[in-house]
Amino acid sequence: MSIVIWHNPRCSKSREALKLLQERGVDPEVRLYLDNSPDVEELEAAAKALGLEPLGMMRTKEKAFAEKGLSKEMQHDLLFAAMAAEPKLIERPIVFNGDKAALGRPPEAVLDIL
Repeated sequence: MSIVIWHNPRCSKSREALKLLQERGVDPEVRLYLDNSPDVEELEAAAKALGLEPLGMMRTKEKAFAEKGLSKEMQHDLLFAAMAAEPKLIERPIVFNGDKAALGRPPEAVLDIL
C-alpha cells in the first residue's frame, strides 16, 4: 500500500512531516494539494479516515474562512465544498496509508499510521 502526503512545501509542519517519513525510509507520493486540490468525495473520505468532522481538518483561522462567509455552524457538505473550492482551507499535512490517515499536527503524529 502506498503512502500519500497532501503537502504544502511552504508549510514548516508539512516539510517536517515529509522529512520524518523519508528518514524512516518511506518515499511517499507527494500530492501538492494546492495545485491538485481534492474533490468533495476525497475530502469526505479523508475526514472519515482521520475520524474528524470537516472543521477538524480546516484552517478556520485562515483569512479565506471569513472571506467566504464560512462559520463553524455550517453543514458538513458546505464545508467540504468550501475546502474543495479553496484548498488552502485544508489543514496540512495529511498523510494516508491505506484506510488510515493522520493530520501532521504535530508532524510526529503521521508516524502513528506507518
